[in-house]
Amino acid sequence: MNPTEEPSSPIKFGTLVGVFAPTVLTILGAIMYLREGWTVGNAGLGGALLIILLAHVITITTGLAVSSIATNIRVGAGGAFAIIAQSLGLEAGGSIGLPLYLAQTVSTALYVLAFAEGWAAIYPEHATWAVALVAFGGLALLALISTQIAAKSQLLIMAVVLFSLVSVGLGALPSESGAGMIHAPQWWGSFEEASFWDTFAIFFPAVTGIMAGISLSGNLEDPRRSIPRGTLGGIAVTLAIYLALAYWLSRVATPDELTGTMTIMVEKARWSWAVLAGLLGATFSSALGSLVAAPRVVHALAQNNILPASAFFAREDRRGEPRNAMFATAVLAFVTLVVALLGGGLNFLAPLITMFFLLTYAMLNLVVLVEQMLGMVSFRPTFGVPKLVPLVGLVSCTSVMFFVNPGFSLASVVLALLTYVYLLRHRLPAVNTGDVRSGLFLSLARWGAIMVTRIPPAPERTWEPNVVAAIAAGEELQDSYRLLRSVAGRRGGVRLLGVYPPDHGVDRDELPHFARDLQHDGVFARYTEIEHPDLVAGASLALQVLHTTVFKPNILFLRLVPGRELDVDALLTTCRTYGLALMLYRPHPSKQLGDQRRINVWVREQGPDWTLGLRLSNLDLALLLAYQIAATWDGRFRLCMAVEDTQTQARAERYLGDLLRLGRLEARGAANVYVGSFPEVIAEAPPADLSLLGLPRQPNMESMQRFMDAVDGSCLLVRDSGNESVLA
Repeated sequence: MNPTEEPSSPIKFGTLVGVFAPTVLTILGAIMYLREGWTVGNAGLGGALLIILLAHVITITTGLAVSSIATNIRVGAGGAFAIIAQSLGLEAGGSIGLPLYLAQTVSTALYVLAFAEGWAAIYPEHATWAVALVAFGGLALLALISTQIAAKSQLLIMAVVLFSLVSVGLGALPSESGAGMIHAPQWWGSFEEASFWDTFAIFFPAVTGIMAGISLSGNLEDPRRSIPRGTLGGIAVTLAIYLALAYWLSRVATPDELTGTMTIMVEKARWSWAVLAGLLGATFSSALGSLVAAPRVVHALAQNNILPASAFFAREDRRGEPRNAMFATAVLAFVTLVVALLGGGLNFLAPLITMFFLLTYAMLNLVVLVEQMLGMVSFRPTFGVPKLVPLVGLVSCTSVMFFVNPGFSLASVVLALLTYVYLLRHRLPAVNTGDVRSGLFLSLARWGAIMVTRIPPAPERTWEPNVVAAIAAGEELQDSYRLLRSVAGRRGGVRLLGVYPPDHGVDRDELPHFARDLQHDGVFARYTEIEHPDLVAGASLALQVLHTTVFKPNILFLRLVPGRELDVDALLTTCRTYGLALMLYRPHPSKQLGDQRRINVWVREQGPDWTLGLRLSNLDLALLLAYQIAATWDGRFRLCMAVEDTQTQARAERYLGDLLRLGRLEARGAANVYVGSFPEVIAEAPPADLSLLGLPRQPNMESMQRFMDAVDGSCLLVRDSGNESVLA
């Protein structure tokens, strides 16, 4: 292709050629001609009808679900992948798109093997493996030459298939050879060939043809119209044929004939050559349809940068065909075919296809059920279905998967989950797919908020740091960023509150930038900006609003800035009013937080009682913060106390030891008790990257300043709100 040449638009099809024909031909394919008789012989007429109906319960509910959502969204290229990705995100779409692609690719090998079996009925002297390889080469060449030829050839093949079914129906009438309805049907089989669920697994690929039309969504003129009409019309027609054919087979042959002869339909039809022609045409067409549809899935995955070497697989030729994806699919299908020829043939491939398709169907039903349960205004399908439909489809798919093969089903689910986790961790590019994940989590949050209002609060047991960081300039956050990240950890949150004077030239990108950095580090972060000339008064106004939210803050954080007057008494009054704790931070001018390993918590003497209660005297928050920060740093903290004499020292050591033990803090905490006055013993304490000290109810800021000057490191002054308890 010339790099300067613009690719033409891909060929578009209508309902008949694009959806109905590939759906019908894929369903009326290999399994119908070669395994429905075996199913009736092994399971009996009643067992076969049960298997057919159960398989169609899954297919019908999935078809209805897909039809519903297809009339609500603009279905892009990739079929089921596009539908799932637009609802649950690219990660979920990719985790199902890969199994779907593998299922359709493996289906190509299955249909080629079926074609070879049919050919062997005409020319038994021809080696099956040679016929399979030649047939695969022919259909691969046809698929690569022209998608339009491949699609339109299906109408001719459909006519041949329908004529073969006419021949089958006439085979039920008496003929010169004595053929006709001569056997009473056996209603329940012996299941000597396979168990009920193994029989179901071999039969189920017969009804997976709905993916053939849906996967061509990118080549449809009007997917919203064609997918529902073509899919449901194809299901209805083929269901009637399968039920009628099961009855016909039970009347024209004995169970031994049905299980012993895979080409029983050929032998019992009025014109054997017509059935052979239908068998060869349908299997070849099904293989062709899968080989055309599968590359569209991998091409859609690549266009969203989900696959390794996505640029290679996303490339198109001048006609808009995914040429590289088609070559790769052909190679993979060929390898699968060779493995099947060496390892068990059609019955070996059928259960594998069953698992992958059931997983895809389950996810499609889940998508519709989620959309319906959210009840968002944007979900307005022109083809509506009751919630029971996708629910039945989801339960049926997941249940049948584990009934058929628990081990392989678990492996399929694990594969999908691992793919999802991989895609989630590798952070796919932000693409506006219009998915509903935010709506899903919003609904869960709304439900949680309602439940919170109904359940009595337990702040001591449910405490997590939810910090409001009030700032007047962006450089304050640069010094405080690491501490805020350490305080919040993975479970807490930070709301950045910018309080700016009116008409002050501030960089409006600062707060969003810091919020994004915190989110990137795994911290739940938001930001708010207000205009007010005074930092404390502006923060108070913001807290009046935030106090009424569900996830209301419980800590007010401010950085102590040299030269800026701060009314600490007013701050403490504001915090008491709204039930907040207070954190005042002074970073070390050069060391900042140092190595982020060691923390000292200075504890005032607790005499004369030295008793531990559920709430301590302005010590709970300091201990909780020390533990949280130490856990984030993977460091340790030390409780430091100054006492007057050695007798008091022994009581203080027992008190701090009990505090660490009862507070479950021993894993990261230790204690030191020093004899002497508080200012004097500061130099005796081990060096720390961060020192914490409790603020009295009426603090003496000069005394606090002397403490911070004496400590060789960053300092954090804290005041409890009364809702914290380290012993809870």
